[in-house]
Amino acid sequence: MYSLFASLVEWLAALLEPVFAVSATAAAIVAFTMLVRIAFHPLARAAVRGEKARAKIAPQVAALRKKYAKNPERMQKEILALHTKEKVSPFSGMLPMLVQLPVFFVMYRVFSSAEVGGRVNELLGHRLFAAPLGSRWSDALAHGGVFGAQGLVYVGLFVVLAGVATWSFLRARRNAAHSDVPQLPGGVSEGAGAGLVKWMPLLSFGTLISAMVLPLAAGLYVATTTAWTVAERAWLHRERKEGKREVPVLA
Repeated sequence: MYSLFASLVEWLAALLEPVFAVSATAAAIVAFTMLVRIAFHPLARAAVRGEKARAKIAPQVAALRKKYAKNPERMQKEILALHTKEKVSPFSGMLPMLVQLPVFFVMYRVFSSAEVGGRVNELLGHRLFAAPLGSRWSDALAHGGVFGAQGLVYVGLFVVLAGVATWSFLRARRNAAHSDVPQLPGGVSEGAGAGLVKWMPLLSFGTLISAMVLPLAAGLYVATTTAWTVAERAWLHRERKEGKREVPVLA
């Protein structure tokens, strides 16, 4: 699997080299990530449909929580029965994230290993501008500091991740403000955990911490896939709202 991934990235890099030159492999990683997200787009659409279905039964869930507040075991059983009856999965929203984990692990392994498929891993020396794709932020700091040639590549990556995280955070807070039922990731309602839910959007900034310790190639994958996720969800929810919009009637 690792050899197959490395060969695919090398092939994409060869196609992109006339345009991106020394950064062709970095561009290939971005292109590969986008191809993966396109392949998983049907799961994203299914997740949004699941959110719509969960929103529809939210009043019934709230009523069950109130009715069985003193009997948590019965409450969970009744809520599960409701989901089963309405054919709603409380975990469907997690699928787009879960199916990407194997891809991320392969990416991480390839750009953390000196050998792939019994041969020297030449991808580690490929660069995004001045920074090797197999290097980490600590390496950049040791070669010129924050504003050195390599450090500036990471500064640019951090700016992109911070922008995406901020957008995701503000959108999540806005959606929560217009929702009567707090939601955990995947749409799992949690009445007692309202305080936790309030701070869940801050987890979007965890990508910044990840990029500080991961190989640059993995950081590029994280930046691309999180940006895609935010844009995709914004588009799908906008599409859903437009589908609901009624033509105004003049009095």
